[in-house]
Amino acid sequence: MTRDIVQQAFETIFVETPFPGVTRIVLNRPESRNAQNAAMLYELNSAFNQAARDDSVKVIILAAQGKHFSSGHDLRVPDFVAEMAPWDPVGTWCGFGCDGAEGRMGIEKEMFLGLSERWRNIPKVTIAQVQGKAISGGLMLIWPCDIIIAGEDAEFADNTAEIGVAGAEFFHHPWELGVRKAKEMLFTSDFIDAHEAHRLGMVNHVVPNEALQGFTEAMACKIAKKPSFTLKLLKEAVNAAQDAQGRVNAMNTSFALHQLSHAHNEQIFGLPIDPTGLPAALRDKAAWKGKPVPK
Repeated sequence: MTRDIVQQAFETIFVETPFPGVTRIVLNRPESRNAQNAAMLYELNSAFNQAARDDSVKVIILAAQGKHFSSGHDLRVPDFVAEMAPWDPVGTWCGFGCDGAEGRMGIEKEMFLGLSERWRNIPKVTIAQVQGKAISGGLMLIWPCDIIIAGEDAEFADNTAEIGVAGAEFFHHPWELGVRKAKEMLFTSDFIDAHEAHRLGMVNHVVPNEALQGFTEAMACKIAKKPSFTLKLLKEAVNAAQDAQGRVNAMNTSFALHQLSHAHNEQIFGLPIDPTGLPAALRDKAAWKGKPVPK
């Protein structure tokens, strides 16, 4: 039975139905290179929820407006707690406004790790359609997807080491790249181009940018011809195989170490990051609960 789903209006994304059985969710903050604030993340979650509850949808494409897929978390956001206020938590953690490590860990366990993990397990096939740069938090949008299609100009990086943070919150690097390349990516903050990502198995296909949308839609339509229950079971089986390799325990450990790096930076710099690693232009715009960013 197909449910009648009331489509929600969004400000930071938009949703469309290009073909029967296929929903496309599009990041729509191109002026900020699709940097993620709380509104974008929770609107994404609402759109995923709508698609998950719609029994006519079999495949979800995640795409982005503009030159770049996503530059990651928006460091200009002064207070994620205030931004979270209009949204109901999807996890069980709370204490988002508490002082010290308690508040920050609560926010990130809910809004970063929590949402990404939730999207990984959504019972629909998901395809990321990536052009331009996907940096740190941008990886946390594409890595939960089942399939990644990249344009030839796509580049991927986790540059969190530059700001004294132990990797993005959704620490999927070893499963996406292999252990040695994951270490190189994290230690150097260098970009990995689309063809290298394909060679490493992180990306399924690399296509010319002008063919990116058409190629992605063709794959989505091909998959959408399969029985929906079979697709759900296949996704569950592959995810379970990955989790049996120790992924869940490793993710929890890496998340705790990520929080330790925030706590360390708070003690040293009075901020959750090492601001000396920020580009000068971004240092001037960054804001953390009203604290000045050291030059």
